[in-house]
Amino acid sequence: MKIYHNQLTKTLAQGFIPVWLVFGDEPWQKDNSLSTIKAAAQQQGFSELIRFSTESGFDWQQLIDEYQSMSLFASQRIIEVEFSTTKVGDAGNKALVALAERLSEDIQHKHYANDVIFIFHGDKLDGPSANKKWFKLFSQIGCYLPLYDVELKSMSHWINQQCQTLNLNLAPELTQLLIELFEGNLLALAQELQKLSLLFNQSLITLEQAEQLVIKQAKFNPFQVVDSLLLGDCGKCIAMLDQLQQEGIAPAKIIWALHKEISQLYNMLNQLEQGESINQLYKQYRIWDKRKPLYQHALTHIKLADVKQAMIRIADIDLLSKTSSEFNVFILLADLCITLYHGDKTQALSLKYG
Repeated sequence: MKIYHNQLTKTLAQGFIPVWLVFGDEPWQKDNSLSTIKAAAQQQGFSELIRFSTESGFDWQQLIDEYQSMSLFASQRIIEVEFSTTKVGDAGNKALVALAERLSEDIQHKHYANDVIFIFHGDKLDGPSANKKWFKLFSQIGCYLPLYDVELKSMSHWINQQCQTLNLNLAPELTQLLIELFEGNLLALAQELQKLSLLFNQSLITLEQAEQLVIKQAKFNPFQVVDSLLLGDCGKCIAMLDQLQQEGIAPAKIIWALHKEISQLYNMLNQLEQGESINQLYKQYRIWDKRKPLYQHALTHIKLADVKQAMIRIADIDLLSKTSSEFNVFILLADLCITLYHGDKTQALSLKYG
């Protein structure tokens, strides 16, 4: 079974689940999911928690031994396994398959006494890991909870849900301010809402009151810069680049992501000019449905000549970033974002500023 974070509470209320697979990179959802699952289990009498971490040299047989052993302290146990990497190797694969098969057999033949809950969690699973036999077996007898970033359009709904839980009363304009300040950083936003709850209880919190307390903690990654660029929001791209520079991210990571996207746009625009349909391109480049509006905008608003110029400029930026410390690479990347939509304005400008 596969569910999403907003279905967790309802799923827990439907009955006992022996295995939970919680994988993803969004920290607030991960912390919240794990604590919610454990709290529900503890209410059902699972009072003992055994933790394992699959670091280098981990003995996978311990999981099978722990499952088969009798508890010295409680009749019901939670066995939590934190994956340091989803690449578990041959030994891990064999042990996890053996454990999953044993658990499946016990459940099928009603030898399973509902006295053990497994919680496996780690970073986002890639395709090959999600296709491993052990993962498929556990998914069949348990619940897979993938964790994804909350999209900007869903942030308002997420904040409203948290406010209901915390009995917070926010002025409408304050919600929008929080979205702008904490985009991409749910963990910090959740902590900020908890702080406001402690300070104001159920009183209405105005924009003026919050502005004196709230600190900007938006957190971005290079792929969010790419998405904003596809939508043509150059101002937001520049704001994100500024934030990433302050965080000390390596420029090479951003250059790589932008180069990959600009090269793909160049190929797609060329193919459109040759008569291919946009739907054919979506299929060829494996563009997901949720990302099609981004490419629809980019492919109808970006000129092929501007993409060619952007490709030349990003090659120059890459070279400058590796051979010179005189130039602010983030300013050059801001120039690149503008070039993709306004190449006629940047064509005459030299990159040699910083």
